[in-house]
Amino acid sequence: MKRPQLSNFFHGHRAPVGAVPGTLLLHPDAQQPVITVTRYDLERVDTQIVKTIDEIKALMNGDYRVTWINVDGLADLHLITDMGDLFGFHRLAMEDVLNITQRPKSEDYGDFLFVINRMPSLNANDQVAIEQISYFLKKGILVTFQEDVGDCWNPVRDRIRQGRGIIRQEDSDYLLYALLDSVVDAYFPILEHFGDKVEALNDRILERANPREMREMHMIRQELISLRRAIWPQRDVFSSLMRDQKRFVGETTAIYLRDCYDHAAQLMDLVETYREIAATSMELYISSVNNRMNEIMKVLTIIATIFIPLSFIASVYGMNFDANKSPFNMPELEWEYGYPFALGLMALTAGALLTWFWRRGWIFSGKDR
Repeated sequence: MKRPQLSNFFHGHRAPVGAVPGTLLLHPDAQQPVITVTRYDLERVDTQIVKTIDEIKALMNGDYRVTWINVDGLADLHLITDMGDLFGFHRLAMEDVLNITQRPKSEDYGDFLFVINRMPSLNANDQVAIEQISYFLKKGILVTFQEDVGDCWNPVRDRIRQGRGIIRQEDSDYLLYALLDSVVDAYFPILEHFGDKVEALNDRILERANPREMREMHMIRQELISLRRAIWPQRDVFSSLMRDQKRFVGETTAIYLRDCYDHAAQLMDLVETYREIAATSMELYISSVNNRMNEIMKVLTIIATIFIPLSFIASVYGMNFDANKSPFNMPELEWEYGYPFALGLMALTAGALLTWFWRRGWIFSGKDR
């Protein structure tokens, strides 16, 4: 799964301006599809990988309670179009399947429910990749489209195979809930990972800030923004499924969807908390840099202030006066102790200035130690 750029998230791979609504266009990075058909009821489970629409049609003739068709990869436009025609999916919904920068949403198309949410993953470089998942829900049928092979649904598949829980007792709406719940739960370990990094960086910044830590913190903030953008609208999706989609979602499933809504709210709280910590750390870094700069400027100013009168004394005694011409032309130049006197005057002046700075609390004070 490739990591989407921020600009691509908004612009994506869309139909040209003025194109006919429902125009289907493949994304340039789309993968070849792998179709898995899972059928089950209370007593039986059957899972097969198929390649053609005819194979799907043949499997639809069974009397299983639920049929789940999962498509991993969106590179075969003819196959996706044929699947839409087979199940009567609207062309606008199929267009949204291929436009993989959609905002999470749920839409009632009359004879089927269309849902989109976004599944996260974390690569080896600590970058978040967000994959769009599209769901088509009908009575006894759930069709899902993913961008690529690989997801967070293996625990759901295990529950189906092993008959754990009530998943094999319920209809396809409960399967939709189970998949949505797995996607939401997949955000928690990623957020916890970034939370640990944010707290560790914050501690290091408190000790000794440097630009490397700030670059890393900035990158984490960007990842948190991506996660927030994916999580925020999913709360509305769960709320809509509970309130407005009672024709497709039964009462039992609606109760479980409340848990998904709560988890999405918790995720938003975590994202906002970590973003606030990251923002505070960056402000702390800027404040720390400014404080260090002020300390440096204070030291340099004190040094310059001390050397100003010393430079004046040295410049006075550097003037070319002839003491033989007048008794007022620097008689100390002819004095035996003239040179030690000049050095002593400089030392006395510097000492007086340092004493005055110390009494004012500008140097050698307890707060500077």
